Amino acid sequence: MSSQHPEILFLCVHNAGRSQMAAGFAREIGGERVVVHSAGSAPGETLNSAVVEAMREKGVDISNESPQKLTDEMGRSADVIVTMGCGDACPVYLGKRYLDWELTDPSGKDLDEVRSIRDDIEERVRNLVGELLGLRS
Repeated sequence: MSSQHPEILFLCVHNAGRSQMAAGFAREIGGERVVVHSAGSAPGETLNSAVVEAMREKGVDISNESPQKLTDEMGRSADVIVTMGCGDACPVYLGKRYLDWELTDPSGKDLDEVRSIRDDIEERVRNLVGELLGLRS
């Protein structure tokens, strides 16, 4: 790891749904023990309101977050880069561990569909943070 706290970068195109949910869960689960970045290759204007509501139901408030543009520094400092449906739109940083999570884009989906995506993301984040912090084998 590049520091005493593993750095995770959650990366998607618009940074308005999936990556924001993942970052919210990673911060909630990992607390001060992980450094979390969330960004997009072509960030949207605002977060998906159904995503914000679905996360609120889990007690994770991401309402003050906003889509962020990926910076070179984020990519270079991350220990793990988790891509979510950005394909060739996301740059590759050599020597980094990549995970590509195939997740449905919550854009245009109703709250029930977003809940299903949220729950999938939560399970994946719990496993990743647990692995990075040595909580699981």
